Amino acid sequence: MANLTGRPDGPPLIPPGHAATIARQDTDRIAAATAGRVRLDGARLLSERAAFTGFTRGGRRSVGSHCRLLPTRDGWAAVSCARPDDPALFGALVCGEVGDDPWPQLTDWLRTHSGAELAERAGLLGLAATPVTPVAAASAPVLPLRSVAGLRVVDFSALWAGPLCAHLLGLAGARVIKVETPTRPDGARRGNPEFYRLLHAGHESVVLDPDDARQRRVLAELVASADIVIEASRPRALAGFGLDARGFADAGGTWISITAHGRASNRIGFGDDIAAGAGLVARDADGTPLFVGDAIADPLTGLRAAVLAMSVPSDGSGRLWDVSMSSIVAATLDPATRTEPIADSLLHAPTRRAPGGVAPAGGSDTAAVLAELGVRP
Repeated sequence: MANLTGRPDGPPLIPPGHAATIARQDTDRIAAATAGRVRLDGARLLSERAAFTGFTRGGRRSVGSHCRLLPTRDGWAAVSCARPDDPALFGALVCGEVGDDPWPQLTDWLRTHSGAELAERAGLLGLAATPVTPVAAASAPVLPLRSVAGLRVVDFSALWAGPLCAHLLGLAGARVIKVETPTRPDGARRGNPEFYRLLHAGHESVVLDPDDARQRRVLAELVASADIVIEASRPRALAGFGLDARGFADAGGTWISITAHGRASNRIGFGDDIAAGAGLVARDADGTPLFVGDAIADPLTGLRAAVLAMSVPSDGSGRLWDVSMSSIVAATLDPATRTEPIADSLLHAPTRRAPGGVAPAGGSDTAAVLAELGVRP
């Protein structure tokens, strides 16, 4: 993370907090839950994507270049522009045309508006933008661990946090079925192919259209057959498909709900803006905030979500886990958490290589998976 923190023309900076220590504690718990079968180093996982892409630190611009730290009237804000329709939404934010490059006008607008104004408007427009302000840290429940070997995981998530959780469960012996829709494939498919293969090799892929009445029913049957469900969208998205997270948990299943700021919030976010917005930034000599790591909220959340998926209440009942990415990041800045030094060698340690096999093409296993359920798409 130090190599990914700081200005591109300056020295690497040691990040604040103790994200690497917490990540290592999570991988230690995963190793315990799998009797040593899955033994990884959480400190390395935090910078794993950059090792594949070759991206380097960018200072006030994120490692992946889609997010920037910009001054507001009363502080700083982290703003992402990663989706094709974001420039048009930023036009709505600033009440004007912004063209293909929204940054100049957005920068001018932010200088005359507060972080609170940005957060309110971004929430209404569905923009990943947030002021850099401390947030409440998530509590870390400690529950009995279980083996997930042989369990069925239905994974609706995309990008990095949710897929990392699914990947770790797959390494632990679970069967992972990735679900996408025809109009919303995982955007990470367009990213680094080796990193995508690392997280998805050995999984199965199903594509179903929830706008089709029959496929919508099939989707519900697939979820009902699962032991664990992973989602990484606002709750209304899957509820709109007719899927009931609370009902699934009440029936004894484990539902991992990953959101930017908790299920009660309608705001969206990505790894870089969430982490910086929660306060995980380095500071230059003049106090200017700089990004820490590469979308660090994603791997931190993916690790914690996997631990939670392997945890069960003592009475064996189901659980709906409300996994707030911003709260998980905030916990790394909690001074009450015990920290340990990270060996210098880990700052430059090589990443894991992608495993044998290939990541499934979208929908390649739809017919086979649904045949097991006794239905046709």
